[in-house]
Amino acid sequence: MSLNLEVKISTVDSPATDGKRHAHLGVTKVEGAQRIYGRYSRWCLFVGLGLASYIYSLDGSTTSAYLTFATSTFNGHSLIGSITVAQSLIVAVGKPAIAKLADVSSRGSAYLGVLVFYVLGYTVIASASNISTVAGGIILYAVGYTGLQLLTQIIIADITTLSWRGLVASLVNAPFLINAFVGSNISTAVIKHAGWRWGYGMFAILVPATLAPLIVTLLWAEHRAKQPGIMEEPASEPQPLHPGSVTRRFLRVAEQLDLLGLVLLGIAVSLILLPLTLSQTVSGRWRNASIIAMLAVGVVLLAVFVFWDLYIAKHPVIAPRFLRNRSVVFASLIGFFDFVSFYLTFTYLYSFVLVVKPWSLVDATYFIQTQSVALTFFGILAGVTMRFLRGYKHVLVVGLSIRLLGVALMMHSRGANGSAVELVWTQILQGMGGGLAAVSVQVGAQAAVPHADVAMVTAIFLLVTEIGGAVGNACAGAIWSNSMPGNLQKHLPWLSDGQRADLYGSIVSAASSPLGDPVREGVIQAYDDTMKIMVIAALILSIIPALLALGMPNHRLGEHQNAVDATDPTGTIIREKGAKGDREA
Repeated sequence: MSLNLEVKISTVDSPATDGKRHAHLGVTKVEGAQRIYGRYSRWCLFVGLGLASYIYSLDGSTTSAYLTFATSTFNGHSLIGSITVAQSLIVAVGKPAIAKLADVSSRGSAYLGVLVFYVLGYTVIASASNISTVAGGIILYAVGYTGLQLLTQIIIADITTLSWRGLVASLVNAPFLINAFVGSNISTAVIKHAGWRWGYGMFAILVPATLAPLIVTLLWAEHRAKQPGIMEEPASEPQPLHPGSVTRRFLRVAEQLDLLGLVLLGIAVSLILLPLTLSQTVSGRWRNASIIAMLAVGVVLLAVFVFWDLYIAKHPVIAPRFLRNRSVVFASLIGFFDFVSFYLTFTYLYSFVLVVKPWSLVDATYFIQTQSVALTFFGILAGVTMRFLRGYKHVLVVGLSIRLLGVALMMHSRGANGSAVELVWTQILQGMGGGLAAVSVQVGAQAAVPHADVAMVTAIFLLVTEIGGAVGNACAGAIWSNSMPGNLQKHLPWLSDGQRADLYGSIVSAASSPLGDPVREGVIQAYDDTMKIMVIAALILSIIPALLALGMPNHRLGEHQNAVDATDPTGTIIREKGAKGDREA
């Protein structure tokens, strides 16, 4: 992927030299590995990335449908919001920890670690006997899921130049084009015949089998890179597992991972967001002492985290230099608000169409995958466009504008009388805009930092984005839990409290009556009123990313690993043929 490279030059006082001062062992390993890959081993790497991307896609295309039925089995359908908030928090907070693990050890070792969590999580869910065990398994699995997503993007950033990165990063999502349809049929067949437990359990077997080629290739290359003269040892970063007592080793690793900072961040965000979905289930609701205490402690811990990371931590989760980088800050905020808007409309969308539309399970699953298909296709188109434009800002602005239009159209189509075509088009437009924006904004953030910081900046960007997803899930859960019971009472006043509670707690009960039945029509009106609040909030918030995109720098996407220094993916300083500047186009 490194094309049009000219004569190698050497210099002492260069941006690359400064970046090396921050480099961890994992970064030097991957640069060393780039020097020893041959034709066949590089193809093994690409095939491994393809298999990892496929299983990630198949997972995302099937298991989201199982959660609705898993929670309904234990009469906990209304807890989907709380579970997805907890999952989103782990997916978010886990990213910096996994990125630091990949930096201080190696990319291959990090893949092994996330594989363990992946398998363990799905095994726990498949054998769950209550809703609490399902939630616990989801949290374990989320560590593996977020790790696989993050490490794949880090590897792509490691091995590609800026001009190709958007295209390669989008191509790893290409399996969604297939699995959006294949996955829908698989999940429908599993739900009807094998049950949701097998839907989760089969991935405990499939994931290790598909990740094995990539992990073996990475570990082999990292081992070969240790040969003399291939890999440079980072000058200022001692290896974390130096000889000493177990306690000292743990403290050293904890310091490099900023374990305390990650724990503070995770607990703070959890305590702030979870009350949004739990307030309806406790006595006194927002006046409940526990809810108030959770919010207060969460805000205090968030302030403690900021102070710790800025003034005390030796290896902070969010280094001060990242906060001074406009590309990183704006890209992260764009991701945050875009995900808040997305999850406000998407969290209960599957449940909504199952109740409101006369669709079969497979048709409803096809619909819910529409946005993923559009995201994937237009993400690839964005990569191609960026390859020829050698910039990303125009693609980003256009994408977020189209996405805003798609959200606006949901104001009408989300109604019970909205046509199926209209509802599908809202998802296509949102996916179209989201695909253009997601690829361009991530490349923009990665381009603004040296290779030594790419893994952490990718993790921070995805961390803030996923926290936006957690906020969106929490807000959707709060709107659902605080509005849906009242709307059911409003439209179905003749039912008993127990009957309404059953309709609220189980999607199976809500969709059991035929269309036209007074109970079904009352449920449809209740869903309609609740979704209206979510869509209005999503529409307002989706304006913010479009405005932020106007302030993003437009770094030139040349043949370097980044737009800050003059290095290629091997860490070698090069001069690009015909380049007129790498900072901004």
